[in-house]
Formats: sequence, structure tokens, C-alpha cells
Amino acid sequence: MDSIVNKLTEIEDAASAIVRHAEEQKAAMDKEYEEKRKTFDAELEKKTGEKLEAIRAGLEEKTSRLLDSQSDSSTEVIRSLEKEYEEKHTEYAREILKRITEV
Repeated sequence: MDSIVNKLTEIEDAASAIVRHAEEQKAAMDKEYEEKRKTFDAELEKKTGEKLEAIRAGLEEKTSRLLDSQSDSSTEVIRSLEKEYEEKHTEYAREILKRITEV
């Protein structure tokens, strides 16, 4: 009977050792996976940041070109209006005076 109890105790001790070893391996694997996850997250964040910066720079460049184009266009319109005014301001003044006095 003692040999059966001893054998069961040995089996239980072996099983406990196996469980402890499995828990240690699990903890080591958890740590390894956590480190891999952190590395992956850091790389992904870096790549995402780089892509966002590239998109932002592209949008800023497009916006700048659009604003420059609109500014040039506005400048041309203003010059055209100023030229027309210089050439026809007397005619405009006569037309305004004519409309005022027709009433």
C-alpha cells in the first residue's frame, strides 16, 4: 500500500513539475509575444506616421500651388480691372452722371 501511495506521490510531483514547467514556458512565451507585439506596434506606428507625413506634405504642396494659382489669377483680374478703369474712367463717370440727372 505504501508503494502505491509513494508511486502516486511521485506521479503527482512529476505532474506538478510538468505544470510548473508549462507555466514557466507560458510566461516566457507571453513575454516574447508581448515584446514582438510592442515591436510590431512601434514599427506600424512609425510607418503610419511616415505615410501620414507624406500625405500631409503632398496636401500642403497642392494647397500651396492652388493658392499661388488663385493669387496669380486674382492679380491678373485686378490688373485687368485697373487697366479698364484707367482707359474708361471718364466714360464711366459720364454714364453715372447721365443716370443721376435723368431722374
